[in-house]
Amino acid sequence: MRLGIRAKQIAGVTAIVGLSVIAVTGLAVERLSSFLLSESLSRGKMLSRTIYQRAREVVPASADPYAGLRDDPGLRSILVSSIYGESVTYASILNADALVIASSDPSLVGRPLPPSEDLEPIAGANVIAQLKVIYSEGRTLEVRQPLTLGDDVPFGSIRVGVSTLLMREALSDWLMPTLGLAALALVVAILVAGVLAERLLRPIHVIRSGLTRLGRGEFGVTLDLPPGDEFGELGSFFNTVSQQLSADRTALAGEKANLQVAVEHLEDAVALFNPAGELLFSNPAMQATLHTEGIGRPVSALLPGNHPARTIIEETLASHQSRGPVQTSIEPDTELLLMTQMIKGTDGELVGVLLVARNVAYMSRVQSMLAYSRKLVALGRLTAGIAHEVKNPLNAMIIHLELLRTKIRHAMQVAAPQPQALAATAGGPLGLAEPAALAPPLPPAAQSALEHVEIIENEIRRLDGVVQGFLKFTRPEDLRLAPVRVPELLAAIQPIVEPEARKNGVKVSMDCQSSLPPVNGDAGMLRQAFLNLAINACQAMPQGGALRITCAPISHQRVEVRIEDTGVGIAKEHLPKIFDLYFTTKDHGTGIGLSMVYRIVQLHDGEIEVESTQGRGTTFRVLLPQAAEV
Repeated sequence: MRLGIRAKQIAGVTAIVGLSVIAVTGLAVERLSSFLLSESLSRGKMLSRTIYQRAREVVPASADPYAGLRDDPGLRSILVSSIYGESVTYASILNADALVIASSDPSLVGRPLPPSEDLEPIAGANVIAQLKVIYSEGRTLEVRQPLTLGDDVPFGSIRVGVSTLLMREALSDWLMPTLGLAALALVVAILVAGVLAERLLRPIHVIRSGLTRLGRGEFGVTLDLPPGDEFGELGSFFNTVSQQLSADRTALAGEKANLQVAVEHLEDAVALFNPAGELLFSNPAMQATLHTEGIGRPVSALLPGNHPARTIIEETLASHQSRGPVQTSIEPDTELLLMTQMIKGTDGELVGVLLVARNVAYMSRVQSMLAYSRKLVALGRLTAGIAHEVKNPLNAMIIHLELLRTKIRHAMQVAAPQPQALAATAGGPLGLAEPAALAPPLPPAAQSALEHVEIIENEIRRLDGVVQGFLKFTRPEDLRLAPVRVPELLAAIQPIVEPEARKNGVKVSMDCQSSLPPVNGDAGMLRQAFLNLAINACQAMPQGGALRITCAPISHQRVEVRIEDTGVGIAKEHLPKIFDLYFTTKDHGTGIGLSMVYRIVQLHDGEIEVESTQGRGTTFRVLLPQAAEV
């Protein structure tokens, strides 16, 4: 188990204190054990010398030396008083045959006394040997003194017994408080070490927390460490590095977002693998083959063994060489062009493999569509020219029809009787006739001719309106792209929409924050598009309702403008055709308005979506790209 710095510091301090306590305690035990043995030896020798001196006084004065030693009151008193000394158990005088002559224990007199271990060698031994003797089973050690008469003739011996049990009790009585004090010292050492570790390691905890937050991707992480020591300098250095990382991450995030948007909108399928062959990324075009659930899985688990993409990736990883382009057919109707690109680090080592799959059939279709688009452009120019050529004769027809109408009226007036003659015939005064009489009704034939002229004129004017709309729709526009603030644009069209809304009893509301990013567009064209949508919404609510216009930023650096009404809605079968030129469901509509809106949105590289439910209303969503800069 790995220990933390705090645990190591506490353990270290505790170990130092513990070893110190053990060393001091061991030294004290060694000194005390040596002292107890030495003191017992000294006491035994002193007692044996006292007995020896008294025996030397008693023996010469007695006819029977052994009887004198046994019956001498002074010697008996010395022997009896010896047992009151610390650790002394007996004191005896023995004859040359090792029989007890006199003893502190009267029961031993006349009996042999088995010899015990000599105390003097043990008192000079090392501490381990001394402790073994003291803490062994109850043993008796002896201090021996030869008893001689004149001319050092052996007469007997003096033996003083010393109990190790009594020495053990004395040593334990001293050792128990010492061990308790050592345990207390260890506990205090642990507590003090814990407090010191907490205070000393707090900056490390702060630095670790900051590194954790920095690792999670937080920006602007700073450490609040007091200056003046090494940790303060480390905190200042950390704050500097954190600010630099935040700046680098911000720049990298912007570049990453731009790169991700670019890669996601690629028509080519793109995937990235690490040196172990594990999938790191795949764009939407590639996700039909390599799903996002496969991120982190090896290519061998994502593609079958005979798949061309797997083969070319494994070859690239094995050879460290880019492969392709290789054309292959994965499905009957799908022709792919596969290629891999090595990605190396600054040290030249392989860091990844980029797989690119290009749909050859799709590229062929795109080329066909481009060719078809060019033909449509040419056809549009041709039809615009034809429409312009048709418009001139239509204008001439209108003029000549007006002249024809005027000539018919004039011819009929010349052929009719003069007003003065009519008045004289009636017998009335000149000029007093009724105004109606001044212009008599035209003959039926002339009236019928004028009606045909009017029908022809109306049809010509309708045809002229169709041609005008067609020219307006097909005429190329000169886009003047610039940053446009949508809130200001919508505020400008509101006074124009309000009269139409009041006429139909519609309540208009706009919700567009001033902080909305500007869009890249032509202000005049966007104004026309939003105005057309708002006017159409008001006209779709003849019985009143609510028109709500909102705008908000959305993903992929775009702005959404939403126009919602509670009108009659659009029939489901009409929805696919509402943006077609000349398609309309209004009695007097031209079918050009929504087509112009769709064309304007397309010119701005935007999108327009519509949702409608009959009887509940319609919602138009216009998605426009944000401006690169304000």
